[in-house]
Amino acid sequence: MKSERDRVYIFDTTLRDGEQAPGFSMNPTEKLRFAKQLERLGVDIIEAGFPIASEGDFESVRQIAGEITKSQVAGLCRTSLGDIDRAWDAIKGAAIPRIHTFISTSDIHLNHMLKMTRAQVLKEARAGVKHARSLTENVEFSAQDATRTDRKYLAEIVEAVIDEGAVTVNIPDTVGYAMPEEFGELIAYLFDTVGNIHKAVISVHTHDDLGVAVATSLAGLKAGARQVECAVNGIGERAGNASLEEVVMALETRRDILGLHTNIKTKHIYPTSRLLAEITGVEVQPNKAIVGANAFAHESGIHQDGLIKEKTTYEIMTPERVGVSETNIVLGKHSGRAAIRDRLKKMGFDLAKEEVDTVFKRFKELADIKKEMFDEDIEAIIAEDVFRRAEKYKLLYLSVVSGNAAIPTATVKMEIDGEVAQEAYFGVGPVDATFATIRKMTDTNHRLVKYQVHAVTEGTDAQGVVTVQLRHKERIVSGRGSDPDVLVATAKAYINALNRIESFQMRDDKK
Repeated sequence: MKSERDRVYIFDTTLRDGEQAPGFSMNPTEKLRFAKQLERLGVDIIEAGFPIASEGDFESVRQIAGEITKSQVAGLCRTSLGDIDRAWDAIKGAAIPRIHTFISTSDIHLNHMLKMTRAQVLKEARAGVKHARSLTENVEFSAQDATRTDRKYLAEIVEAVIDEGAVTVNIPDTVGYAMPEEFGELIAYLFDTVGNIHKAVISVHTHDDLGVAVATSLAGLKAGARQVECAVNGIGERAGNASLEEVVMALETRRDILGLHTNIKTKHIYPTSRLLAEITGVEVQPNKAIVGANAFAHESGIHQDGLIKEKTTYEIMTPERVGVSETNIVLGKHSGRAAIRDRLKKMGFDLAKEEVDTVFKRFKELADIKKEMFDEDIEAIIAEDVFRRAEKYKLLYLSVVSGNAAIPTATVKMEIDGEVAQEAYFGVGPVDATFATIRKMTDTNHRLVKYQVHAVTEGTDAQGVVTVQLRHKERIVSGRGSDPDVLVATAKAYINALNRIESFQMRDDKK
């Protein structure tokens, strides 16, 4: 049974720490769109930005605060009174506003950056939290560079800001310096040393400079922290922040060890990750945990065989749990017969053992040449090596008239079962006119599932490759065509798909 004591609050800083990283800038409209997705995800606190940084950042935070109703909206600020007032002006319209104020506490920062003494910083921290508390009860304080701060001094700072009214105190590993065990010991030390620590939620904020941010955050949570500051896709300064999706799914998947839970709606994790990639234009690395393209992809024949028999053999969580539609069995040179047989069944082909052997042999030959095999490749193998027959349809000629002042019309000359036929017909565009004319000539009406055009090379004279997918009964059949003229390639692809359907139909009729 879930208890409130074991609940971890998710503080998302994608729009603040994440957005300020090089290459991840967003405009106000994009920020608002992403903030709404974070709310849908179930994030407890959204750090919307650093209001005093710029007029644009202020307006963006204010806009988000005005439209988010379920999540808390935090504005970051230094402990100076002007910073705090500016942050409050930006977030005061939020349903649940939070002032997040910070100051550095390590001697490295004090001596080289702030030029302040420990006593001065302590006084500044107290004054800042006191002023913030006069504006709202929801005040968070962060001791920047906490992991390189003298422990006794850090404990003194934490006790002081709680005494001034901070209800959340964040212990950041600002430069990603701490090891997980070391960080866990630091959090445990604070719980043992700070007399009033029970009056605040202790938070952790870790960076991935040494590649251990998630592990460090988990160690802090295990030691008693109950808020974790993280970012979608792990974006953030330098090597990034602890990844929201990794922290959440580690807590979900290993609840038996950690005994903690969040209120995140995990089915929205993958869509949130994809939205961030779409907005920023920065794709997630394929091997990224939870949301990478390969996170639920399997190519090894042994792994594929195990997964087909029982998903838990090689997957510790289901892809559907994080919003991925299904496990991706990647077909390649490492795939075995079990994977090929399973894919054939899903594609609607019920082949005899010797036919499967033929497909598998040819598949392996092609897989040694190609990095990845697709359903279209398997269809081509079946059509050419298993169901091979003379093509019923062959394109001889195509002419299309189109334009904004003309009715799109296609004239097609084809060879059908050895007989030459010619027809002209119209459509809503040149592609539709081409398809309509071919449908009329072949007396077919298969539903178009997919139409895709690719350029083989760069430039306006590039050869176009067209893929067409048609539905035939319960089966999706693909056709491909290539030509410098995209419309000719389109006709070839459509006719190629029709010829494959004829092959499959002939096979079905023999059963």
